[in-house]
Amino acid sequence: MVAITSVYAALFAVLFLILSARVARTRAKTLTALGDGGDPVLLRRIRVQGNCAEYGPLALLLMGLAEIQGAPGLLVHALGAMLLGGRLLHAYGVSQVDELIRFRVCGMTLTFFSIGFGALTLLWLAFG
Repeated sequence: MVAITSVYAALFAVLFLILSARVARTRAKTLTALGDGGDPVLLRRIRVQGNCAEYGPLALLLMGLAEIQGAPGLLVHALGAMLLGGRLLHAYGVSQVDELIRFRVCGMTLTFFSIGFGALTLLWLAFG
């Protein structure tokens, strides 16, 4: 059972839907079917959504496998909190036309920690 990971996967899905809706709304507003049409706001929203889609599933997979393998619940929560917090900070920072780089960097750092610690946890559980 992956009860903890399920909660974070659901929260992550809500975040992804919000980011996707922002892209769709901006596409409708700018009448842009494909690409970014040269609109800097749309470009940023596309990349925020894409970046979320690129990093989130791997982190959730690592979390779920760690939970299945018996990782302590607090560790699984830490992985999920780092992922979710990281994606929120990154989305906020990159969404700004005058980018707030500290939010982007902090968000990516938390995401990388979630993935890195998730991978190390699985290796520790497998060989430790």
